[in-house]
Amino acid sequence: MAVAVQLPALSPTMTEGRITKWLKNEGDKVSSGTEIAECETDKSNLAIEAYDDGVLLKILVKAGDSAPVGSTIAWIGKAGEQVPDVAPAAPAPAPAAAPAAAKPAAAAAPVPAKPAPVAAPRPPPPPPVPVASASRLRASPLAKKVAAAQGVDLSAVQGSGPNGRIVRRDVEAALEAKPATGFPRAPGVRLPPQSLPVSTMRKVIAQRLTEVKPGVPHFYLNVDIEMDRALELREQAKAQELKISVNDIIVKAVGVAVRRFPRINQVFAGDVIQQLQTVDVGVAVAIEDGLITPIVKDADQKGLAEIAQEVRELAERAKRKALKPDEYTGGSITVSNLGMFGIDSFIAVINPPQASILAVGKVEPKVVVRDGQMVIRQMMSMTFSGDHRVVDGAVGAQFLKIVRELLEQPMRLLF
Repeated sequence: MAVAVQLPALSPTMTEGRITKWLKNEGDKVSSGTEIAECETDKSNLAIEAYDDGVLLKILVKAGDSAPVGSTIAWIGKAGEQVPDVAPAAPAPAPAAAPAAAKPAAAAAPVPAKPAPVAAPRPPPPPPVPVASASRLRASPLAKKVAAAQGVDLSAVQGSGPNGRIVRRDVEAALEAKPATGFPRAPGVRLPPQSLPVSTMRKVIAQRLTEVKPGVPHFYLNVDIEMDRALELREQAKAQELKISVNDIIVKAVGVAVRRFPRINQVFAGDVIQQLQTVDVGVAVAIEDGLITPIVKDADQKGLAEIAQEVRELAERAKRKALKPDEYTGGSITVSNLGMFGIDSFIAVINPPQASILAVGKVEPKVVVRDGQMVIRQMMSMTFSGDHRVVDGAVGAQFLKIVRELLEQPMRLLF
């Protein structure tokens, strides 16, 4: 029996996608795991895999056309099998049950009932999705990657995606369901977030502040940072033929500061606050039609040279829309640097689900007072935007203090 190929959600914010290219033609043989098409999402270009063996019988969404997530874009089945030329219509939602009428105080005179209209025959329900065998697991590429990293046995995970396909949220749900006795993890494996209860005070703060400022209630803190020694460090790296930018030093400093002050490494998740167990720093990158924030994972543990190389690679692939979803989703905090465009200072909007972002201005010489004397120092403005449901002003101030100390004494980043 032919199987419909449905457009998967290739990123958390994806609602539709545009097929940029079909990698297989009608009549070609395909097998589970074969990449059959390329899809442009709201963030990047990603491959669509087949989850069944057979022949690509019919392509319903041509290259260049768009389709909503979950819609049928092609059919796979046995050679010569007949399939529709159009996508199957989604079943109409069942009408909501009418509320029960209040019992009348007195019996009313009977009213002749009108003959009930004859309902149109409902289409038969879709056949149940068979449970995938261990040899032919239906799982998205991202789900497979997360499962491999966390040591999750996919054969024990129930899929919630199209045709029972296992997606990332299924793997994360399995991890959360068995935090202690669940799946084995190898040493050094990145740990998932830990859910913390939201206190009554924190719930009231979240409610009151979102009433005043809907969505994410922002607050802002600003600090001026002396960057002379950070610039010296960059020159020393250059003498060693290491290409390190000021922004790379900032990313490293922010990563170390988050590790030293984990209170800042939390996100608001409705009924709970998630304490993140990894330090992943986003770097805002301007692309042709918008902005994307690739993530430097474990930024606190990486050296400056490694961060510099990774940021360059991520930025280059971001501009080509070649990032994978796990390379731009999540994260602890984002650094948005407009200093290279000559901006003195600015305020950045938080990148959900993160609870904070740092807006960085240009480094320029300014007259400042040191030990009662006017001197010239290379100064940089940094503005912290915080989600007040999670972070308070004092918390943000303590975090900024650590960042400033690290940038003004950057040798601390090397130890």
